Amino acid sequence: MWRLYQFPLCPFSRKVRLLLSEKGVGYELWRENPWDASDEFWKLNAAGRTPVIEQPEKKIVIADSRAICEYFEETVDKAPMINGTATGRAEIRRLVALFDENFYADVTGPLLHERMLKRIVHRQPPDSRILRDAMKAAHGHLDYIDWLVDTRAWLAGPTMSLADLAAAAQVSVADYLGGIDWAGHDQARSWYAVFKSRPSFRPLLSERMDVIQPPSHYAKVDA
Repeated sequence: MWRLYQFPLCPFSRKVRLLLSEKGVGYELWRENPWDASDEFWKLNAAGRTPVIEQPEKKIVIADSRAICEYFEETVDKAPMINGTATGRAEIRRLVALFDENFYADVTGPLLHERMLKRIVHRQPPDSRILRDAMKAAHGHLDYIDWLVDTRAWLAGPTMSLADLAAAAQVSVADYLGGIDWAGHDQARSWYAVFKSRPSFRPLLSERMDVIQPPSHYAKVDA
């Protein structure tokens, strides 16, 4: 059994969880809070970040969400998520990088810092200016998702791919933290609703942080 070290509101952990579930890979969750990672966890990943996946019996340890996803893409045939032509696979990887890096830096990361880390660790109120900037940036990213959905069956092409999982993971955390305004983004909302109804996504939507609760629409498939 694989052991996945993760944090419930880590979008990169969510991406890996979605991939493993879509591929039918069994795993158990081990929680690591980003503000107090254990010494044992630092030994597994010198960067000190989730996710990390381990199979102790085979002495396999893989850190970084992209490395983990590529590993299982190469070793599990079911539900390929980086597929198609070389050009198509390059487009999938481009979009994964866009959501992992740009969406996280513009939207998810600032929201996590202001609405989670400041509250839980520093006992400080969020900076309203930073929150406004993050929500404004979210509109720009949703505009791009709208365009992708208008021009393709899925974000990267004709089939669901790792690009969709990466985007949905980021959007879900931002939505949990109240940073997504769906007004004017019907295409993106419809695409996201498809994910919310998938069996792989339902466990994510059911999880709650003790001191941070999501908006009422968060877990509703049609909202």
